[in-house]
Amino acid sequence: MGLFKRNPFGHILFVKKWLIRILGALTHRRFRGFNELQIEGSDIIKNLPDTNVLFISNHQTYFADVIAMFHVFNASLNGRLDNIKNVGYLWNPKLNMYYVAAKETMKSGLIPKIFAYTGSISIERTWRSEGKNVNRQVKMSDITSIKKALDDGWVVTFPQGTTTPFKPIRKGTAHIIKQYKPIVVPIVIDGFRRSFDKKGLRVKKKNVYQSFEVKAPLQIDYENESIADIVEKIEYAIEQHPSFLKVIPQEVLEEKERLNKLRDW
Repeated sequence: MGLFKRNPFGHILFVKKWLIRILGALTHRRFRGFNELQIEGSDIIKNLPDTNVLFISNHQTYFADVIAMFHVFNASLNGRLDNIKNVGYLWNPKLNMYYVAAKETMKSGLIPKIFAYTGSISIERTWRSEGKNVNRQVKMSDITSIKKALDDGWVVTFPQGTTTPFKPIRKGTAHIIKQYKPIVVPIVIDGFRRSFDKKGLRVKKKNVYQSFEVKAPLQIDYENESIADIVEKIEYAIEQHPSFLKVIPQEVLEEKERLNKLRDW
């Protein structure tokens, strides 16, 4: 790799590699030390093609969710299945990995700007800006940027566009899936909201049960399934369909809360 070789977004890969190494070393104990990240299904990651893969996930913090993905993805690609022991897996990180983020978030300070260089596809949200609800057209340049990233590698997106649970899936993600036909891999995370602040930069609580589940790629009929069909598949895949509201409080959440109390104790 040439010293000044750049990716399609103009980022110098040598700089990006060192940023990922440094940020990975600084954040490793947040997922293996202060808290233990329980990983499931990461063997799926190492069998994926190098490009045109779209990861969809629920969203709990601004930055910790993506940081965990950098750890899990690179650990898996380096043979560490379902664990992130020994941060050496970040010495040669996957450099063609990107994530979709709100432009205003990635420009909100020095740390977000540094994070942005590691692979942010910064887009303008069409429904919210500076804490207020808005209604504006999708920028075609944002769609083009996502296509460019898929052509180059992997893209992580949070189709709800917010860290608030059980909010509706944004149809833009379904349109991207139908138009560009990527392999779609769901991820479900939990515990991040309890262990980190909303930005995901500060450890709020230690010894919290964090989970990270990688699911099998979705089976999608790109030609015949409607946008509504794909949206519904996404809702179920990342466990954010309204039906989960009926199941989770009565069964799953009670059990998780019991386990969390035991671990906190």
